Amino acid sequence: MSERPDAASPPPGPSDAPARTTDLLIGGMTCAACVNRVEKKLARVEGVSATVNLATGTARVCHPENVTPDELIATVERAGYTAELPAPATGTTDEDLSSSADSTDSTDSTDGADGQGREEAGDLERLFVTAVLAVPVIVLSMVPAWQFDRWQQVCFTLATPVAIWGAWPFHQRALRGLRHAAATMDTLVSLGVLASYAWSAYALFWGGAGLPGMRMPFSLLPSADDGVPHIYLEAAVAVPLFVLIGRHLEARARHRSGSALRALAELGAKDVELREPGGNRRIPVAALTTGQEFVVRPGEKVATDGVVVEGGSALDLSLVTGESVPVEVTPGSAVVGGAVNAGGLLVVRATAVGADTQLARITRLVTEAQAGKAGMQRLADRVAGVFVPVIVAIAATVLSFWLGAGAAGESAVTAAVAVLVVACPCALGLATPTAFLVASGRGAQLGVLVRGPEALERLRRVDTAVLDKTGTLTTGRMSLVDVGVAEDGPEAKEVLRLAAAVEQGSEHPIGRAVVAAARRDEDGDSGLPGVTEFRAHPGEGVSGQVEGHQVRVRRPRPSEPLPDALRRARDAAERAAHTAVIVELDDRPVGLLAVGDTLRPTSREAVEAMRALGIEPVLVTGDGTTPARAMAERAGIERVHAGVTPEGKEQIVTALRAEGRCVAVIGDGVNDAAALATADLGMAMGGGTDAAIGAADITLVREDMLAVVDAIRLTRRTLSTIRANLLWAFGYNVVTVPLAATGWLNPMVAAAAMSASSVLVVTNSLRLRAYAPGGRQTGTPPAPLASHDSAVAERGRTGRKNDVLSDR
Repeated sequence: MSERPDAASPPPGPSDAPARTTDLLIGGMTCAACVNRVEKKLARVEGVSATVNLATGTARVCHPENVTPDELIATVERAGYTAELPAPATGTTDEDLSSSADSTDSTDSTDGADGQGREEAGDLERLFVTAVLAVPVIVLSMVPAWQFDRWQQVCFTLATPVAIWGAWPFHQRALRGLRHAAATMDTLVSLGVLASYAWSAYALFWGGAGLPGMRMPFSLLPSADDGVPHIYLEAAVAVPLFVLIGRHLEARARHRSGSALRALAELGAKDVELREPGGNRRIPVAALTTGQEFVVRPGEKVATDGVVVEGGSALDLSLVTGESVPVEVTPGSAVVGGAVNAGGLLVVRATAVGADTQLARITRLVTEAQAGKAGMQRLADRVAGVFVPVIVAIAATVLSFWLGAGAAGESAVTAAVAVLVVACPCALGLATPTAFLVASGRGAQLGVLVRGPEALERLRRVDTAVLDKTGTLTTGRMSLVDVGVAEDGPEAKEVLRLAAAVEQGSEHPIGRAVVAAARRDEDGDSGLPGVTEFRAHPGEGVSGQVEGHQVRVRRPRPSEPLPDALRRARDAAERAAHTAVIVELDDRPVGLLAVGDTLRPTSREAVEAMRALGIEPVLVTGDGTTPARAMAERAGIERVHAGVTPEGKEQIVTALRAEGRCVAVIGDGVNDAAALATADLGMAMGGGTDAAIGAADITLVREDMLAVVDAIRLTRRTLSTIRANLLWAFGYNVVTVPLAATGWLNPMVAAAAMSASSVLVVTNSLRLRAYAPGGRQTGTPPAPLASHDSAVAERGRTGRKNDVLSDR
């Protein structure tokens, strides 16, 4: 079996030392060069490897047991940044989930929420004061008609606090990086501001620019008239102003990029009405324990995963699974925490609380996925690691070249400052993680959980989808498909009613399917008559007295003569791979019930959509040839492998990969786990077993085959966005740096362009929030969502997955 690294996990540590994983919140990172430095610094510790995400401000560190988190934090601090452990995620409260989600939106949070709030308030104050002081300088420098006597001294007075205090965060981080022999985006900004300010001070006091009555023309191009002394105070104030504005807009956009995860975290109820013998009382959700019963009133959220004990209603699961159609629940139905009760009063018994709930697992999976890093992002980070030193070298070379060529000093300084200011490694560092941050949150809203960016990259290349049958293409639950009646017998509804009356005492999957169908027709148990003298006949069926008649439900005997109508119904059931049972009334065959696993309502549409996307569907199942081909025909699948063992599924996947195909396996059972792990990409249905979900790269929370198509389309949209971001990030620097070096870019324009570059990348990624699956046909609502633990328990009650009818 081939092995693939888990996209959500960091690279493995040394094989000779047990490894553990620690997440850190990193503060002070501003560009991809910072990411590269933190990763390298951590990697110098023996046995440690790290993945740092600029968009989320987090580091996932894999380290030996003998390396403590305090040592990791100290290592990051020695690199010139801050680090702390995230707040303990107990999973028991909604606030814990919210804090976990909020941690993905802050890159400088070092003192918790209060510290972050103070820092944001301080940044806004700095931006406001900088704008008030900088705008008059920029306007006076750009409009010669408004340049009064001694205007340059006024501008210098206003520009001094901007160049020092307004740009202090950049100077501070640049100095910190210098102490650690590191250069980042802040280094470029700090050098640009100081160079512009220093040249302006020189020209003002010693170069003749401070003479009364001096007028300085403005041009978008940095050309200087040799007869007119120039000062560049507008650049000295515009650079910090535009960068502060850009970072403020960027931070707001990045905060919005994590809104889907915060929405998931905020889905849970805050308190719950506990039902007790002495009367109901309200308690915090954190105090609820497994086995307790609670009340869910119309309009309220279901507090936690559970099973309905009393009542019936429709639940809105759209915020949890992306399914827009409300789902009907009755006593015995599994419900998921976070669903909204749209109808009647429900009493629910809690089956999972805290970190064990489906909502907590979804939030945890999305958070872990966002810690991953795609190959494209690693390339961008490597480029950013040498980007800033190269830009500083280019600026020094440009300054020397212009001075050596005999150009005016102000022209040489202008070109060098423009080179420093226009370069933007921020866009490189944000191009991939922001797009994936938005896409993973949007996918979770649509019921698609992706383990990490590497899964997205593999899904883009998939050209073959290996599909399991039971529980994947089909619902995995037995249901009544057809009722046939003899020409001289009762009507179909009466045959079903009598059969269900006898089957009420049976625990067999066929019996439960018959009873469920009759209850739907009869509006519950009250419409079914009672049964006496009930008997179960192992391997044969059941019988009993109903309303004075002997009723028997049994399997047909080989070569048994049947009325023509029943014989035709039996032949049709066999062709469709359904199980047929005979209903006898007073020892006379009067009806035939066809029971079978049904195709999911959207399976055929999903198969057609996959084929339209260039992906060939292949059905691989442990069922016999006849039922497999019958189901494949209904689903529109041409290539079928039937009677395949779990080992055989793995071998088929291996053979397909040997043909040069990129294979995705979609399954839900233990017998699919090996194939899921062997494939290039594994996708597990959310109602499947823990083994299947653990081996998969993508989990489909919404048990709907169209979720597969949603995942593929969202992936392609995400990767297109990432490619556009990277094209812009690389292309922007390739074009603007030469323009600045050759003197065709004013430093003020360069500062605005640099700030806009990062904002553009983030806002382009935010377009993924609006992604919505298109071209849908209206289908039957899927079955109620349950946690996969409940689905496994249900499957245990209904029998073996691939041979559920073998003993009847």
